[in-house]
Amino acid sequence: MPFARQRGFSLIELMIAMVLGLVVIGGATSVFLSNKQSYRSNQALGQVQENARIAFELIARDVRQAGLTGCGNSGRVGNVLNNAKPAVTTPAWYVDFDTPIRGYNDGDNDPAVTTGTGSAQRISTTDSLALIGANPSALSIAEHNLTTPGFRINESSPGLLAGDIIIVCDPDHAAITQITSISGSTYVIASPTTVTPGNCSSGLGYPTVCTGNSYQFAVNSQLAKLLAVDWYIGTNPQGTKSLYRKTLVNSGGTPTPTAQEMVRNVTDMQITYHVPGIGNDSFRSADALSTANWAAADIVRLSLTLEGVERHTGTDSKPISRTMTTTITMRNRAN
Repeated sequence: MPFARQRGFSLIELMIAMVLGLVVIGGATSVFLSNKQSYRSNQALGQVQENARIAFELIARDVRQAGLTGCGNSGRVGNVLNNAKPAVTTPAWYVDFDTPIRGYNDGDNDPAVTTGTGSAQRISTTDSLALIGANPSALSIAEHNLTTPGFRINESSPGLLAGDIIIVCDPDHAAITQITSISGSTYVIASPTTVTPGNCSSGLGYPTVCTGNSYQFAVNSQLAKLLAVDWYIGTNPQGTKSLYRKTLVNSGGTPTPTAQEMVRNVTDMQITYHVPGIGNDSFRSADALSTANWAAADIVRLSLTLEGVERHTGTDSKPISRTMTTTITMRNRAN
């Protein structure tokens, strides 16, 4: 009796099929992992680029405001604060309108911020930049009362508090003073006072004389909060590096320089400056500029180094890192 023909696959055929299946699965897995890595790298690069755009825009706003009073008379600015010239020889950094822009090279002492490894302290190998000007949100004066003395404002909700440092200006000159109290609708700038730093005089004439130089600002003169900031790279609470902005915050009637973390994972900042007429109009570092140079500096070239959040997205399993540069012109010194 003849044997029936057997049907199905042989063991060899099954093994070949399994090997081919493993090859296909391995190829698909390799493509998936490669695409996933590319996606993570592209996502990290996108985050770095977005953080750079935000950082450049925030710094650029402050650079453009540096030296501006609101009335185009930055060369004639009186200052009656007790911690500014002429009341003291060495003014506090945030009221020194004689130098509305001042950079500090890595290793230089920046009076606005402590250098160290603690939280919000400046990293010693990075540059920093101090800027002073008028807040762009200016108010209109309804009356300058010399008897009280103080100001009434046309706006119903000006957002001013006792202790705020303000800059007042008209076409003749500008003056920096401090609101010492609020009486009804009048923002008083009396002297002497109990606020800090206080005013050495209520006379806002130019030049400043602490014994008194009376001047009355006309109706519709401009009034704005003083803008004083210091940009630097510091250590954040997580132990990594961030871009910080130190600015004045009214704390119970006392203007207090306070650091605010702005953009995380910014690891370095290097800054050079353009001064017309020196060095073939080249850009120079902060330590190469004199006091006269700072008075003429008109362009800031800013380089930031940023890292992605995720590790293993760059070379050698490190976070992706990019250095980007932008150039910013000071609005009141542009030719």
